[in-house]
Amino acid sequence: MASVVKTKSDFGRWLASVRPIVDDALEAALAPTQLPKVPQGLLEPMAYALLGNGKRVRPALCLLVAEACGGQAKTALPAALACEMIHAYSLIHDDLPCMDDDELRRGRPTVHVKFSEATAVLAGDALQTLAFQTVAAQSDSRLAAVQVRYLAHAAGPAGMVGGQMLDMDCEGQNPDLDLVLQLHGAKTGALLSASMYLGALAAGAEPSAWQTYAASVGRLFQITDDIIDATSTTAELGKTAGKDSSAGKATVVAVLGLEGARELAAVEVAAALGALEEIQPALHYDELADLPRFLGTRST
Repeated sequence: MASVVKTKSDFGRWLASVRPIVDDALEAALAPTQLPKVPQGLLEPMAYALLGNGKRVRPALCLLVAEACGGQAKTALPAALACEMIHAYSLIHDDLPCMDDDELRRGRPTVHVKFSEATAVLAGDALQTLAFQTVAAQSDSRLAAVQVRYLAHAAGPAGMVGGQMLDMDCEGQNPDLDLVLQLHGAKTGALLSASMYLGALAAGAEPSAWQTYAASVGRLFQITDDIIDATSTTAELGKTAGKDSSAGKATVVAVLGLEGARELAAVEVAAALGALEEIQPALHYDELADLPRFLGTRST
């Protein structure tokens, strides 16, 4: 077993260090020279959604796990970009009037408000397909094939899209905690987990070793999201606050209350740390150990 290398960095520092790399690569991916046949009327809303003030947690996780498994971040970069493209597309569609009907995202008008509903649908579709194009274009065809499979499963009907369907079905239905966690595990957790799995694959490692850790991190991310929605203002969030409660959304806060949600978040932090001890990554142990705290204490 590889020995653990301790560092002084935490996840927040890692995120800050790789964000410029991710941002530059995303901007390059949408450059007109890269996509010469894409109409400007489509390219503009794609860029508006993808290059806005996102946290870049998913691509950062992909790059972090790749290095933690002994690989190179640059090998994982195509998959990291694809995860952010899938995430951006999901937000565009999630904000549409036929879905969550939100007018603010990251402190700016949502894509359908800034442009039009039809344009927003097409921009989301374009980012989704560009994500798979980005992974498939890698020179390592074997890596591309397996990463495409993992990403499609996470983003598709058994993952994020299926979770979105459950989210709509459960509005106003008072589901129990098990169903809420199933919903969140698909809608939010699947893509977060896939980010880590894709990073492991880029390093030639076995993704299954990360399953328990990734699942806890995914649940923690959404539990914290539920808490933030219930306790923050619209100005703080950059999107409409209290929307989950007013829409009768199935959330952990709705089932357990604020204190119960905070207690469950603490349980997930402990579970993630326990899972990390089993993984024993050769690099970036401190960043990965800090990630649950980072997610559990974030305010946006």
